[in-house]
Amino acid sequence: MSQAKQFDTVRVHYTGRLDDGSVFDSSRGREPIEFTIGGGQVIPGFEQAVVGMNPGEEKTVRIPSDEAYGPYRDEMVLTVQRDQFPPDIDPQVGQALQVQQSTGESLIVTVSEVSETAVKLDANHPLAGQDLTFDIELVEIR
Repeated sequence: MSQAKQFDTVRVHYTGRLDDGSVFDSSRGREPIEFTIGGGQVIPGFEQAVVGMNPGEEKTVRIPSDEAYGPYRDEMVLTVQRDQFPPDIDPQVGQALQVQQSTGESLIVTVSEVSETAVKLDANHPLAGQDLTFDIELVEIR
């Protein structure tokens, strides 16, 4: 039986949990995800966890934040005055917004705080700064 290695395309089922045990995502109940090891399609720690697995094998791995979505960075939080928003947008905590950077690139931010005069926008990934635990099952090597 062959083991998963760099540049193999694999299909896996997974369940991701936070330190408090809550599930933040799972492929169970739907199709397994497919990615190429080394292709940068999933977080680095997840890719490395699959290397060496055989089809049908299951394991649980803990991935530190620096191998997942990186550290939480305070400099990625910005406060914007409410009058800077278009009148048709009523920002709500938890809402995802797309903003245009000065470079022309789009960025997804989450509204983290709203007051009468200002809105705090967070460009960190929602899982930044968190260690993650994954139950992984290698379904297939293609």
